[in-house]
Amino acid sequence: MSRKLFGTDGVRGRANSWPMTAELALKLGAAAGRYFRRDGSAAHRVVIGKDTRLSGYMLENALTAGLTSTGMNVLLLGPVPTPAVGYLTRSMRADLGVMISASHNPHQDNGIKFFGPDGFKLSDAAEAEIEAMLEGDIAPAKPENIGRAKRIEDGRGRYQEFVKTSFPNGLRLDGLKVVIDCANGAAYKAAPEVLWELGAEVIAVGVAPNGTNINDRCGSTHPETAAEAVVAHGAHVGIALDGDADRVMILDETGRVADGDQIMALLAARWADDGRLAGGALVATVMSNLGLERFLQARGLRLERTSVGDRHVVERMRAGGYNLGGEQSGHIVMTDYATTGDGLLAGLQFLAEMVRTGQPASTLTRNFETVPQLLRNVRYPDGAQPLDAKAVQQVIAANTDRIKGLGRILIRKSGTEPLIRVMAECEDEEMLLQVVAEIVGAVEAAV
Repeated sequence: MSRKLFGTDGVRGRANSWPMTAELALKLGAAAGRYFRRDGSAAHRVVIGKDTRLSGYMLENALTAGLTSTGMNVLLLGPVPTPAVGYLTRSMRADLGVMISASHNPHQDNGIKFFGPDGFKLSDAAEAEIEAMLEGDIAPAKPENIGRAKRIEDGRGRYQEFVKTSFPNGLRLDGLKVVIDCANGAAYKAAPEVLWELGAEVIAVGVAPNGTNINDRCGSTHPETAAEAVVAHGAHVGIALDGDADRVMILDETGRVADGDQIMALLAARWADDGRLAGGALVATVMSNLGLERFLQARGLRLERTSVGDRHVVERMRAGGYNLGGEQSGHIVMTDYATTGDGLLAGLQFLAEMVRTGQPASTLTRNFETVPQLLRNVRYPDGAQPLDAKAVQQVIAANTDRIKGLGRILIRKSGTEPLIRVMAECEDEEMLLQVVAEIVGAVEAAV
């Protein structure tokens, strides 16, 4: 069944424009409620979390109305990280979890993500069924069976206690000065409190959300803010989260940025040494650097590549029994602890390595030399298919042959925006620039 509404990570769009309207959110809530109440029983509940976007109030109320209209009981968590929704859906024995967030996007955007009762994101098949239900009439509950809604005041606290259990027993963060940038997003309270409770001296930035400043020149997509704070305060390390706290970037003591590839390399090597890296493999996407793959191969480990998106990473992990995966963008998935990417949890694992080894962040974030990588985006109008153009295909084929043995080329459509993403890696930087420029030029000509 084809899907028009759901993308690679739920439903996403500009707030107050289709599909991120109150009307659509109400219908989507009703469809999801009916999907999970097909057995007709009454004991059904859903937890709803959100980040700090102004539009979150509107979508939260609309989803609640839709869900309760079909008899679902709604538990409102307020602003919490996306991984908290995954955890609490399972912990609170809910049938469904909903996160209202557009992750690292600006405040004008918003999104709706669904989690199943096991805490993992809903499958493509389940999302397709829910989307199909929107096309027909959704039967409401009888008046006496309308659901209830209530605020859960301790949801964030429950998540914080859970995250702390991932930190090794006997270790503390005493003596470490840590900058934490919460992107004015969902973790603006949880992350600083967890670090402080574990003993760190905390310098918090991006912790004054006002509804419109989420991801605004801060967080993992703008790590220069955290880097400046690290240098200014003489901190040992910086942790930059995104708006819903499922991504992380690490800043060393000089302000240098380490992406998800470097973090995954550190954890994979450490877990392999401890005999706890399931299957002797790390799962990452096609975007992860060639340097990471070579790093793993040198240690007798494998890199299992998937399509872009943490959903695909998790699916491969579950199918193959792997316990560590993620994305270059900072999603780090550790299924021993969590069901989805968790920036705070990954940050704690990095801090634990600092404490355990006594090594500075600059050493722990330089696990391999990256192969030069270049990414360019080309926007295209709705309905256009530039990658189907024969001229574009010929340019791609010619440059693929040209770069063979020195690197690789990856061209794909974005799953969330009308963009063609042209990425290449090559040890010869001059050739890298030429290859990307030629392909981008061909795509632009086709557009």
